[in-house]
Amino acid sequence: MIRTLLSHDLPRSRILAALLIACFVGLLGAPFIFPGTQALNVAAKILIFILLVASYDLLLGYTGIVSFAHTMFVGIGAYGIAVASTRLGSDWTSLGIGFVAALALSAVLALAMGLASLRVKAIFFAMITLAVASAFMTLCSQLSDFTGGEDGLNFQLPEVLRPSTEFMEEPVLGVMLDGRLLTYYLLFVAVAALVVLLLRIVNSPFGRVLQAIRENEFRAEAIGYRPVVYRTGANVIAALLACCGGALLALWLRYTGPETAMSMEIMLDLLLIVVIGGMGTVYGAIIGSVLFIVAQNYLQALLKGAGSLVDAVPVLSTLVSPDRWLLWLGLLFVLAVYHFPGGVVGRLRLAAWKRGRAGT
Repeated sequence: MIRTLLSHDLPRSRILAALLIACFVGLLGAPFIFPGTQALNVAAKILIFILLVASYDLLLGYTGIVSFAHTMFVGIGAYGIAVASTRLGSDWTSLGIGFVAALALSAVLALAMGLASLRVKAIFFAMITLAVASAFMTLCSQLSDFTGGEDGLNFQLPEVLRPSTEFMEEPVLGVMLDGRLLTYYLLFVAVAALVVLLLRIVNSPFGRVLQAIRENEFRAEAIGYRPVVYRTGANVIAALLACCGGALLALWLRYTGPETAMSMEIMLDLLLIVVIGGMGTVYGAIIGSVLFIVAQNYLQALLKGAGSLVDAVPVLSTLVSPDRWLLWLGLLFVLAVYHFPGGVVGRLRLAAWKRGRAGT
């Protein structure tokens, strides 16, 4: 059952399997295991980034495409939900119309970009996607009557998803069963289903051809495959998944704006997480997202606690100041790349393979 669900793409490492189970259980029970608004927001952000990173890894890790337009599709999904909710009303029909329209627009743009740009060299394609994403972000900022401009859009969700909606008068295990909790589990189910779908895609014949094109494009073309067609297909699938991630982000925040969904900072975070987790593996998106988002949100608090212990030491107290958290985050990233060149998942699988060879 589990093997079929994972498309026979097993972790192949006991440590990795244990980490994945811990991540699954932690995210599934996050509202009850880690009470508090901040912990729930961090868990929701991890879920959204798992989907975004996995979809981007389909391009970078499995196909070898470097694109800087991924956050553009995130923004399309977010704005599709926000604009539909503000213009048509806060009901499920409006959400459905906005979501379908966002998916359609994402598919058309991804198809156009793929057919027009994927014939050029990799670096030129990356520059083209950067230009398109920047133009789209500027367009969203300028169309203030439609998108809210730099201020973005606040909107209401259907009543069942609103924090004020309580399904029980008394808390269960210390947690109120309200619309916010239902929204979190909507995110959890959607991300889990889409990750399973992505596992199916990358382990299908289509996914194998993508990996063959990544390894040797000329050989893949020589045996009858058309790289442009497969790369365009991968670009469209990644765009649709990113659009879904943007829609989930908007549902959770009940707000969207240019900096929230389409900033270059988010694009850089996706790149970092892909490298940390391991390129060319869906499991890397899960491990990398958990490590990065937890460090990003709790490293400052950890440094604050450590700083109180070394107040008397002049230089050390400055280094461990909470204001230096970005320095330590960068240092952790450098160490991760140095010690895990294939990412955390790649290193764990390699270690398990070596142990297996030594045992035989």
